[in-house]
Amino acid sequence: MKHAAFKLAGAALSLSLALSAYAAEPLRVAADPVPHAEILNFIKKLDPKLDLKVVELTSGVNANELLANGDVDANYFQHVPYLKDQEKALGKTFAVAATVHIEPLGIYSHKYKDLKSVPENATVAVPNNVTNLSRALFLLQSQGLIKLKPGFNDPANNLATPKSIAENPKKLKILEVESPQIPRSLDDVDLAVINGNYALEAGLTPAKDALGLESAEHNPYANILVTNPNLASDPRIKELAKDLQSPQVAEFIRKQYNGSVIPVAPQS
Repeated sequence: MKHAAFKLAGAALSLSLALSAYAAEPLRVAADPVPHAEILNFIKKLDPKLDLKVVELTSGVNANELLANGDVDANYFQHVPYLKDQEKALGKTFAVAATVHIEPLGIYSHKYKDLKSVPENATVAVPNNVTNLSRALFLLQSQGLIKLKPGFNDPANNLATPKSIAENPKKLKILEVESPQIPRSLDDVDLAVINGNYALEAGLTPAKDALGLESAEHNPYANILVTNPNLASDPRIKELAKDLQSPQVAEFIRKQYNGSVIPVAPQS
């Protein structure tokens, strides 16, 4: 019995040492440069004991593929509807570790000062990925520019496409463009629906410059920290999740982005 207990204690000690060594490794997190990497770099100062390695994403890099392949331990750039679509596309299951902030989607223009001035046959650039295309169409509907078919009343569960448009009084032309490229198209189109992070990177201030802005209330597009299921209980992930949802980070977000990025409470 003593021998068995000794072996069990030895195994437990070995496991503990292994976990400690694992936790000592840098936590690699892929993130969009703005605001995600900026928020993570603030956390590096806030919580220096967390060895955080921020991997800034470049255009064309799929952060979920990086995570699935083990090239990073987590990513921080996306919302739940996008994640679900990615899980289907990649045949993978990921774990949401924290819900952090909302970047309201906005409608911008270099040609018009308000949406009432937009003429017929105007061209509107929208994101070409499934979830953000749908999100853009719901935003256009909320601003009275189009009306979707009956049944398209829940942005979180109803994915709209241009074929879902029932009424288009201004005969708007919907042009699907890769999200990071849309800010560059502002001089070539009448309106552009731009994700908050890409708007910020382009020097736009969503709370001030957008002609129409997505509501933060009951918004299903909160940005999340995502990891692999086998790392969901990793103490480093838990520490980062705690930091991301801390009052200090919420205050940093409010001061740094002045309403263009909005901290949110954890969601179930």
